[in-house]
Amino acid sequence: MATISKDMIIADLVQIDQNIIPILMREGMHCIGCPSAQMETLEEAALVHGLDPDVLVARLNNFLGAVAAAE
Repeated sequence: MATISKDMIIADLVQIDQNIIPILMREGMHCIGCPSAQMETLEEAALVHGLDPDVLVARLNNFLGAVAAAE
């Protein structure tokens, strides 16, 4: 299972699992397809959107853990 960290680039997160996109969008990151957003770290994007990057990292890792457990 891949592990997400807040210093990862958004484009890399999408490469890990495209199902991360709806999670980010539910959190308010509606500009996920924007070219500049692709080069931001998860922490930078979270802070721009007023989100706690550590909470977001935990949510994404929980999602990936659930996916891995289901496989």
